[in-house]
Amino acid sequence: MHAEKGHGARQEAAAGPKAGGGPRAVAGALRKPTRRHRIQIFEDIPKRGFAVTAIVSFLVMLAFWSILSYGNMVSRVFLPTPDRVLHTFFDLLGTQAYWHHIGISVFRVSAGFALACLLAIPIGLIAGTFRFAEAFVEPPMEFIRYMPAVAFIPLIMVWAGIGEWAKILLIFIGCFFQLVLMVASDTRQVSKDLVQASFTLGASRWQAVQTVVIPAVQPRLMNTMRLMLGWAWTYLVVAELVAVNSGLGYAIMKAQRFLNTDQIFVGIIVIGLLGLFSDRIFAFLNRRFFPWV
Repeated sequence: MHAEKGHGARQEAAAGPKAGGGPRAVAGALRKPTRRHRIQIFEDIPKRGFAVTAIVSFLVMLAFWSILSYGNMVSRVFLPTPDRVLHTFFDLLGTQAYWHHIGISVFRVSAGFALACLLAIPIGLIAGTFRFAEAFVEPPMEFIRYMPAVAFIPLIMVWAGIGEWAKILLIFIGCFFQLVLMVASDTRQVSKDLVQASFTLGASRWQAVQTVVIPAVQPRLMNTMRLMLGWAWTYLVVAELVAVNSGLGYAIMKAQRFLNTDQIFVGIIVIGLLGLFSDRIFAFLNRRFFPWV
């Protein structure tokens, strides 16, 4: 009998809150993991903690770079030290020629991206709203988007020559087909209940598109444009391979010829900073115009 009681007690202890203690014990048991483990799936963290973690991630990258370069694990000809890159960074930014490179690159990216948005957003909205348009538009877009933009360079040089339009057109091709598909996907996520409600209130088909679909898709559209602008910056160096004598891509290629790796690093960092700046502008506009998201 004593053995059976002991065995039963052990079973109750192993069963935990299910065996006794009532709802409070169950709730306490459910709360314990939350207290122990601060990192939860999809849980927010304080803004200060997020900022500190982001800074630490950059410091880790800088530390790894410093160990490789200062420790002579990699030749400084191929991996310059951080202080050398920083010195070159300020030297180049102190010249008018480098600011000209920055300005022309910003123009090319902005023009190619704006042209892609001007054409792709209406097409994507129509393809995402109407099934017939989806069947007509998306299959060729899906086919072309897998073609590398670099492969179009010979055709672009035949079509547009070697002037500014060639660079802008390459960035446009790199963004347009992807943007059409992403905008169509964003449009299909609009609640159909909202559209049906507008029909119930007497809206016509185009009125429903104008007053329901377009306003509802705008926050997602802003995020999509923000992502696509990052892709536009990645196509910059490729675009500036086409018979150029200016731009950040040209400066990087010129530095590569003479093995000036510190200038290559500076060009890459400047492109990253410009991309980050443009990304923050879109993030600010998204919060400013769509604070409810």
